[in-house]
Amino acid sequence: MKSSAWIWRITASVSVIVTIVLIFGFVYAFNDINNPQGQPLVSGDKADISAGETSPEQHESVPSQPVLPNELQVTVLGDSLAKGTGDSAGGGFVRRSVELLNEDGRSASVLANLAINGLTTEGLLPKLDDQGIQYALKQANVIMLSIGGNDLFQGSGLLEGATNSDNLELDPAKLMSALPQASERLQTILEKIRTINPDARIVYIGLYHPFADIEDLLIPGNVVVTAWNHAVMEIVNRDSNMTLVATFDLFQHKLGKYLSSDHFHPNGAGYQAIADRIVQGML
Repeated sequence: MKSSAWIWRITASVSVIVTIVLIFGFVYAFNDINNPQGQPLVSGDKADISAGETSPEQHESVPSQPVLPNELQVTVLGDSLAKGTGDSAGGGFVRRSVELLNEDGRSASVLANLAINGLTTEGLLPKLDDQGIQYALKQANVIMLSIGGNDLFQGSGLLEGATNSDNLELDPAKLMSALPQASERLQTILEKIRTINPDARIVYIGLYHPFADIEDLLIPGNVVVTAWNHAVMEIVNRDSNMTLVATFDLFQHKLGKYLSSDHFHPNGAGYQAIADRIVQGML
């Protein structure tokens, strides 16, 4: 892992990945300039504008965010972070967010926490067809979602070896290869949730890099996590009632303070930092 050959291998692979990400960004920017979208994930009456006609709405990329109700009913979907794994107090970001919202003078409660340890986008997508899950989503006016970390890191072997950093190996190209299909599935997930509940505030919890304190994993992990969060931002920007809660900067340089002993999930302080940012983004 520490040999010069391995370091050069990572450097070369990361260079390829960065080039791909830059090309993707350039292509997206070119298409966005020449074919501006500016429409929510669910089209409405404003989208039905005949060609050649202009409207004030066409000059606004995203409408203003709807006002949050005073009474909040929260349904939670996703993986172990949504479940609160690693928090010795058992609250996770869900319960901590609800407590903060109640302190702000609102009446907030959790209708259902349907999170499952180890869940991926591939595992979550078919669950959205379940009538019980659809019912829980329809009854909520706030839907919190944490998904994606297992898509990127579960197949890399990093989760199994997190407690022994000397044995960790990472193929950046393999890590990056999970990104396109997983991000496509995430877009489908968000679209299905919006179809199930057209009015709820959807709060997506962005990814952080839990292995950034391991020298050889710093750059490739940062690249793939940043690319994932960028892809999510492009999706969320199309819906004025979706919020992306950034966590990458929260954990950067603070892994020792915010990670639990498994070196992957947040501890109580980490979940509190996420909850603080969730509430800041919602209000």
